[in-house]
Amino acid sequence: MLDRAKGSGEAMPALSPKPDISSRKPTLNGRKGTKLIGGHFSPEVSTQLRIIAAEEGTTVQSLLGEALDDLFVKKGRSRIVSG
Repeated sequence: MLDRAKGSGEAMPALSPKPDISSRKPTLNGRKGTKLIGGHFSPEVSTQLRIIAAEEGTTVQSLLGEALDDLFVKKGRSRIVSG
């Protein structure tokens, strides 16, 4: 196709510029000094977490912090996530 465009005198299609990653939004201040911890779970786990968060008027992140604190205590470590 490009050879046809050259030979027929047609204008070549414009290439879209590469995105400038330096202009991306900076990390939110609330996330500064933190690290993302993730995992892959079934959709049912995600649904349960969102339902509990909605019922308690909190966030999934807060629930996960609470669960991690409980895990740390269970494993003989000190609480470090939630207040």
